[in-house]
Amino acid sequence: MNRLRRLALPLLALAFVPAFAAAPDFAAAHQETVATLRDFVRVDTSSPPGNETRGAAFLKAILDKEGIPAELLGADPARQSLVARLKGSGKKKPIVIMGHTDVVGVEREKWTVDPFEGVIKDGFLYGRGASDDKCMTTVCLEVMLLLKRLNVALDRDVIFVAEADEESSSKGITYLIDKHWDKIDCEFALNEGGGIVEENGRVKFVGVATTEKVPRSLLVSAKGTSGHGSRPRADNAIVHLANAIARISGAWQPPVRLNETTRTYFERLAAISAPEEAWLYTHFNDPVVGPQVQEIFRLTDKYLTENSVLRTSISPTVFKAGFRVNVIPGDGLVTLDVRALPDEDMDAFVHLLEKQINDPAITVTPSAFNNFPATPPSSINTEMFAALERAQQTVFPGRVVIPTMLTGATDSAFLRAKGVQAYGLGTVFTNADGGNRAHGNDERVEIAGIRPFLEFVYLAVTDVAAAK
Repeated sequence: MNRLRRLALPLLALAFVPAFAAAPDFAAAHQETVATLRDFVRVDTSSPPGNETRGAAFLKAILDKEGIPAELLGADPARQSLVARLKGSGKKKPIVIMGHTDVVGVEREKWTVDPFEGVIKDGFLYGRGASDDKCMTTVCLEVMLLLKRLNVALDRDVIFVAEADEESSSKGITYLIDKHWDKIDCEFALNEGGGIVEENGRVKFVGVATTEKVPRSLLVSAKGTSGHGSRPRADNAIVHLANAIARISGAWQPPVRLNETTRTYFERLAAISAPEEAWLYTHFNDPVVGPQVQEIFRLTDKYLTENSVLRTSISPTVFKAGFRVNVIPGDGLVTLDVRALPDEDMDAFVHLLEKQINDPAITVTPSAFNNFPATPPSSINTEMFAALERAQQTVFPGRVVIPTMLTGATDSAFLRAKGVQAYGLGTVFTNADGGNRAHGNDERVEIAGIRPFLEFVYLAVTDVAAAK
């Protein structure tokens, strides 16, 4: 019996299955999910160009075979999303379970396996999209199959959405919202963004993303006098830019601000951590030792997520200046990847950066690509969050659900903007050896971890959707 199965007790896993429904054969469902995921990885949906219709058609063929109505929707015939629905009684608003079908590109020469072969070795399934996000999408598909095969009576429609174009512009989800909201209108949504965190061979906690930071790139520019490189100038644009970036992304960081999610995150994380770590989680905002704790977060790889969720974060990512070694450029530009807290006032934040830089040669302006909506966190006091906690208690007894703020961005932001209570989930992973390596080389997912994740999602969905 492996370590994950010791945590997912078979008898307890039935606790929240509706009494009138047959119990799922999770062992068989796990095998089917892995086989489907492997075939799904083999469908190359790298974006660009995407070609997500290939992935949507792959999923639709499975749904068609099971008699589950599904359709492909999208403005671009090559980049369509899939929407499928199991009808309920209509007593309650629907629930959406979703994932995206596109994946980021690969540098094939840096992979040790074919990124589109679905190689299985050492207990992992390797491939681009194995973790981001074809595992989540495949688990949602399997939940639909189980509900249909077991003929589970539903009080809510259960809608499966496999959206296109999540990794670049989110045109897939915005098209569905703008043109087909009636097909995905829901009270709750389960999407990517969380994770079942494993440490030292055991699950530590189940992270459920209730909110996420908002991408708000900024452009930092400088102008100087161009000239011959043999005659240094005091107004060199590169020097001004270098000094400016050092002042806003070196030792200085924006101030700490907590919200309901992050406050609960640190409280619950402290309660389950070793004393040394718990002390850090309870003292990062202390007026005396807080600055030293925040420095530990800033400088230690293990705590980079904790550092980011405390504040609006800044990472310089692109530097453009000059064209010849012997020519002083007349201007320069640095792009900042700013991940804002959901309620950040960006005009005030720009003024804060300008004050910190304190250089009239520098201009800070917003990028033209800041299209993500800023929305309040989904509540931890809903029927859905309670169902996730009950499912966790069944599949991972003795552990705890911790609400998290995702430092990246997902399509859940667009659903929250429509009033949907959206929650981010994810399979079992460990940060050891690069974790799931999402967006990285040799991306992978732990095969054994897929089964308890499938059970967790199925139990949560049936808890809120099945007729009582």
